[in-house]
Amino acid sequence: MIKALIIDDEANNREKLRNLIVKNCPNIEVIGEENGVRTGISAIRNKNPDLVFLDIRMGDGTGFDLLNRFDTIDFKVIFVTAYEEFALKAFRCSAVDYLLKPVDPDELVEAVKKVSVLLSQEHNKQLTILSDSIQSGRLKKIALRDSDNIHLINVSDIIYCDSEGSYVRFVVLNENDIIISKLLKEYEELLSDSDFFRVHKSHLINLAHAKRFEKADGGFVVMSDESRIPVASRKREQLLEIFGRL
Repeated sequence: MIKALIIDDEANNREKLRNLIVKNCPNIEVIGEENGVRTGISAIRNKNPDLVFLDIRMGDGTGFDLLNRFDTIDFKVIFVTAYEEFALKAFRCSAVDYLLKPVDPDELVEAVKKVSVLLSQEHNKQLTILSDSIQSGRLKKIALRDSDNIHLINVSDIIYCDSEGSYVRFVVLNENDIIISKLLKEYEELLSDSDFFRVHKSHLINLAHAKRFEKADGGFVVMSDESRIPVASRKREQLLEIFGRL
C-alpha cells in the first residue's frame, strides 16, 4: 500500500481528489490532507508519505516553495493544478507526473502506476542488498535514497556520517556527499556490527577510516580524508579503549 498526502488549499478539490483515489486507486492509502505550504511541510515530516499530491498555487505559497524546504525529497510528487504553464518547472523538480484540474480518472491511474513502478524498483534493490548481507553474515552494501537516486554504497567506503536535525550526510570515499532525510540513530543501529562508532551526538565514524586521535581541544579523530571529527567527553575513554584493541 502506498501512503499518500493530499496538499491543496481548497477543501472541495481535496475531497474530489480523495474520492477519485478511493474509487480508482486501491493501492493508495490517503493518510492525510493539508491546506497549505506550512501545514504540508509539517505533515510530510511527521507522516513520512511515499507520495504527495501537491497543488501549485496555495494561499501561503506554492508547491515549489514547499519542495524547496526539503534538502532531500525522499517522497514521490504528483502535481495537481489548474495551471498548465508550470508543467516544465514541475518536472524539473523531479515530479513523477502533472495532472490538470479537473483530474481525469484515467490520467490519475496512469500517474499512480508510474509511482508504483518506481517504488517497486527501489524496494527490489533494497531487498537484494538485504539478502546479500544476510547470506554473508555482514552488511556489505547500503541503499541510500535521496530525491533523485538510490545510491548503492559499499559500507567499507563510508568514511563517516554526520547529522543536522532530521538529515544525515554520508561522506563516502571517492563520491560526492549524500544527504538523506533520516535520523542518525537509525544508521547507528544499522551499522553497529560494521565497525562504526558514534563518537558524538552528531557524528558516526567508520573506525577503518580513522587515522589518529588528537588530544587538543577536547579530542578529535582525524579520518582518512583528513576531516577532524570531535569526540564527546563521555565517548573518549570508550573510543581509546577500542583503538587499543585494533
